[in-house]
Amino acid sequence: MENRAQEILKQVFGWDDFRPVQKDVVFSVLDGKDTLALMPTGGGKSLCYQVPGLVKDGVCLVVSPLIALMKDQVDQLKRRGVLAAAIFSGMSYREIDRTLDNCIHGNYKFLFVSPERLKSELFIERFRQMNINLIAVDEAHCISQWGYDFRPPYLEIAEIRKYHPSISVLALTASATPQVEADILEKLEMKNPEIFRQSFARENLSYSVRLVENKLEKGCEILNRVSGSAIWYVRNRQATHQIAKALNQLGIKAGAYHAGMSMADRSKQQEFWMKNQLRVMVSTNAFGMGIDKPDVRVVIHSDLPENLENYYQEAGRAGRDRKKAYAVLLSNEADFENVLGRAALVYPPIDFVRKVYQCLANYFRIAVGSNMLSSFDFEWGEFANTYNLGVLETFYALKVLEEEGFIGLSESYYSPSKIHFLVGPQQLYEIQIAHASLDPVIKLLLRTYGGNLFSEYMKINEFKLAKALETSEAKIIKSLEKLGQMEVVDYEKRKDKPQITFITSRYDAAKLPLNTKRISLRRELTLEKAKSMVAYAHQEVICRTQFIQEYFGEKSDSRCGICDWCVENKKMEDPAWVEKKLKKQIIETLRSNGELSQSGLLESLRISASEFTLELLRKLTDEGVIRQHKNGTLSID
Repeated sequence: MENRAQEILKQVFGWDDFRPVQKDVVFSVLDGKDTLALMPTGGGKSLCYQVPGLVKDGVCLVVSPLIALMKDQVDQLKRRGVLAAAIFSGMSYREIDRTLDNCIHGNYKFLFVSPERLKSELFIERFRQMNINLIAVDEAHCISQWGYDFRPPYLEIAEIRKYHPSISVLALTASATPQVEADILEKLEMKNPEIFRQSFARENLSYSVRLVENKLEKGCEILNRVSGSAIWYVRNRQATHQIAKALNQLGIKAGAYHAGMSMADRSKQQEFWMKNQLRVMVSTNAFGMGIDKPDVRVVIHSDLPENLENYYQEAGRAGRDRKKAYAVLLSNEADFENVLGRAALVYPPIDFVRKVYQCLANYFRIAVGSNMLSSFDFEWGEFANTYNLGVLETFYALKVLEEEGFIGLSESYYSPSKIHFLVGPQQLYEIQIAHASLDPVIKLLLRTYGGNLFSEYMKINEFKLAKALETSEAKIIKSLEKLGQMEVVDYEKRKDKPQITFITSRYDAAKLPLNTKRISLRRELTLEKAKSMVAYAHQEVICRTQFIQEYFGEKSDSRCGICDWCVENKKMEDPAWVEKKLKKQIIETLRSNGELSQSGLLESLRISASEFTLELLRKLTDEGVIRQHKNGTLSID
């Protein structure tokens, strides 16, 4: 099987060899062992299940919480000639049914599912019939209540293992503390697992923190000093446009990106950036997941992320080509207070959470006991305003409901229109004869998309169809809707909105079984993680890479040599540099304070009366740079 793995790596993915840890993980999975892989962002996690999934007979089930990432993976595999499908919120019952059937009876090799789908009776029934060769759990930290992105539906993974007890599980994550790692092993019921850890250190990535008031000025300075593609992360949508506009005015080509933009606008901005027509993408954390641009030279954060896990993931999008890159955090004292303040607000009062749940039920007119796994278009800001709820407080309440497993939220994503014939060729021919006005559309569909329309859902483009028939897009849509009403086709129009999914049947809000003990624990954990983020930004006692390594439980005695702390400490070993720096500090202190005694000056500088310091003061006095008065005080002439 090892030889076959090497062949697939080369033939399908175009790589000559595995990376060191990648190879160990792949061969462990091929040996049928439960495996946990901790691999940093850009470490090539996808290949760890893709290669074994292709080597072994059957279907590889991949559990992932990110719709955009699932869709990207499916599209990439299809481009390589590999049959893959995905099931996520917003799909119709018919499309899910057809997709699952294809994974049982077709030649599909990969099925991607969002975790909430694991509860569905339809999924469980078909999953039992599938020839499963591997269960891969992406973003495995989501299974742990100690993690930064806990998702209760992940707990269902252990439940579905019993239907294929001999099939191994591969858990993948880029960021897990020792506590989270232990929780993953327990919650996934891993048996004698193999554990592989790739170092959290990135030899080519220089971390630095700059304490500044004018972040735009400092960010521009960095961009002028470091050439190449860049990502600039901010916290809110408005700031993406403000900073992008300012950069463009300064001659730096930049675009804005956030989840509130239309998919067409986001896709256009992303394409410009990928093609280097834009140098800088100014974005909220909505940007970057699944984006494969290896030559990003610098990632700038002008707002503190909520935790080190998020920061490590986002900063890690720089330098994936293994060339020198920079991760710069621009911060100040106000930021430290703000991130701690936000952490304290993340878990609102339980009564407010219940109120938001009740408002959701009213908003979508959902009766008690109904609508399990139903999905709706949803914009939480609009919803909050409808019921006069605080927008930010509402968002946090929705996140609590998601963490507790009652709802699922997804950022807006683009889902193209899809169509599938519900009748056979003979019946379709009879419909073409009976409904002459629909015949041109049916013929065009068959000519354009082929016989696969009878066996699976195919993506269609109404605009291109209209152009081919020299008619309007509206008329094409009307014809497709007519065919849908006749139950000739199942036609799903394109979507470009955030989604909310009711994972459970609706509860009476007063009886909603919230785990208050777990919520309290998560509140404390969120605050501790925020404190660690502040500590990273504020600390001056350890190499930044080492700080990150220690946070994730990796012990290291070697400094990275390229972060701001390491660079500063290298300079400190050079007496000439130390003298130059101290001279500048002495002059600035005396200039701003006037006359000071020698002891007062040293106290202001927070340094001791060492032989080196006293000799420098004598030298500066002899050179006339500073003046010593008769009473012993010092000043600038």
